[in-house]
Amino acid sequence: MEKRLISGHDYFMMISSPRTDIQTTHIIYRLTPQKIWPYLSLMRLDRPIGTWLLLLPAWWAMSMEIGGIKNIQPLYLYYFCLFAIGAIVMRGAGCVINDLWDRDIDKCVERTKNRPIASGQVSIKQAIIFLCGLMGLGLLVLIQLPKFAIILGLISLVPVFLYPLAKRVTWYPQAVLGLTFNFGALIGAASISHDLSMAAILLYVAGFFWTLGYDTIYAHQDIADDGIIGVKSTALKFGSKSPLFVLSFYLIFMGLIYATGFLTGAKILFFVFWMVACIHILWQIKLWDIANPMDCLLRFRNNRNAGLIIFMTYLCGYISLI
Repeated sequence: MEKRLISGHDYFMMISSPRTDIQTTHIIYRLTPQKIWPYLSLMRLDRPIGTWLLLLPAWWAMSMEIGGIKNIQPLYLYYFCLFAIGAIVMRGAGCVINDLWDRDIDKCVERTKNRPIASGQVSIKQAIIFLCGLMGLGLLVLIQLPKFAIILGLISLVPVFLYPLAKRVTWYPQAVLGLTFNFGALIGAASISHDLSMAAILLYVAGFFWTLGYDTIYAHQDIADDGIIGVKSTALKFGSKSPLFVLSFYLIFMGLIYATGFLTGAKILFFVFWMVACIHILWQIKLWDIANPMDCLLRFRNNRNAGLIIFMTYLCGYISLI
């Protein structure tokens, strides 16, 4: 028998926990009916950081291929909006897939035990139906892009479905996430140029190392629980050496971003914004308290700000000041 959804008030009383990752006070819950709150939580709509991290590499690539803000046309603005909608929908779909795979693991982790599927607020059948709806919406967005971008979008579904398996078989699930989360850079570039330039490929690789860094920081929130239940992560693999590894990943990331600017004939503003992004990222590493789960979450979330600075790098980086 399907489990009946409890009232919204009782739902949030149940999930209230010092370490829950559900943002019970988020405005989205004040603007929507209580009966759909578990589904909004399942999509992580109250935690938009994942949507930003999925979307930004696509926006970087599109801005790079366009040649910055000076060349933006109405069609490109439409694509920017499509990618924003697609990021919300597909990030939500990815979260449903992840929570279906991890429903038994989530029950054993303090931060995730109250997620909708793990806590029984959304049944497996309901989650699968909801997933199909999200995938349908994602397809409607995808088919509005050029043919090559559509093909890349379909290919990207493979790592989306396989990612939750990674933590069971490898110490590097963050690497699999990097391959998955940065596909938007390839799809975004293909949407503009109908091809993949060397700069676009380098940008994808850069995003891979960015994800490897920020998701290692994120994984340190659950390092104790993961060690007990046998889930693998780079946080457990690197241990106390994680800051050094994350710094290395970020240095590679920043070096590849610089290389894309060089290859695409970027102007001085590109390198000014790039330097600001470098300072921001390095400062976050310096401040990171590896043993504090709340600080790990804060440093992870600050990657959105770094990503927005890099977006400005590509958006403004082709304006000639002379």
